[in-house]
Amino acid sequence: MTEILDGKLLSFKIRENIKKDVEVLKNSGISPCLAVIVVGYNKASLKYVSFKEKACKELGIESMIFKLPENTEEINLIKLIEELNNNQRINGILIQLPLPSHLDQNAILEKISPFKDVDGFTPYCLGRLLTDNPLFIPCTPKGVLKMFDEYKIALEGKHAVVVGRSIIVGKPLSLLLLRKNATVSICHSRTRNLTEITKKADILCVAIGKERFISADMIKEGAVVIDIGINVTDTGRVVGDIDFDEVKEKASYITPVPGGVGPMTIAMLMENTVIAAKIQKELSG
Repeated sequence: MTEILDGKLLSFKIRENIKKDVEVLKNSGISPCLAVIVVGYNKASLKYVSFKEKACKELGIESMIFKLPENTEEINLIKLIEELNNNQRINGILIQLPLPSHLDQNAILEKISPFKDVDGFTPYCLGRLLTDNPLFIPCTPKGVLKMFDEYKIALEGKHAVVVGRSIIVGKPLSLLLLRKNATVSICHSRTRNLTEITKKADILCVAIGKERFISADMIKEGAVVIDIGINVTDTGRVVGDIDFDEVKEKASYITPVPGGVGPMTIAMLMENTVIAAKIQKELSG
């Protein structure tokens, strides 16, 4: 029988541990604080920010939300980031992506202090992940690995296929799978004969933002299937990149959407924020 990987339940367990860590930090005089910057009025981005704000409140983490207009100039955004870098009260800085097209995302992410980069997207953090010495691991890939650990899904020697190559999910997830001794294939929009590759996957992770793109005939019997996509249908239903109803009949494990990877991403952001607070406590002596 197919087992559903319940990210909502696991994230609840992780949050309980985070709550305890926050209490310990507060008792030592450290109050974890996350700063979130959102530029423009993208409805999805604003919704995600509200989820993060709610999670902070529930766990006792202070949050500071900076909502900037769509036409914000790059120099002004960078100035805000530098101010937050220098603010000892703030432990973590997150820039809600995507940014408006007139802003250089890479140049802006580079301005975040690596020790406050709770999203793990700065070149420094990604470089440390590449060299097997991670500082902050990007939240979504980190959440996926936590699910593998929780459900005792073996990765060593398995063929893992990652569909999607963003720095947010695909690339860091591939590195994490390699660290667990999986053999990794990365597929993307220019990959030829995609089905031939996905059908060989023992572990299939999909993050491409295409509604129910992966069908049952694209996976092999007994594969572990991780759906990292979030799409809204014409009827307003939230679905993933995988045709869940079809694929669950062939998979050994599968994540639902919603209720799978999404809650884990938020939990990992909270965990990274607490780690940042601990690091800055050590740095301050």
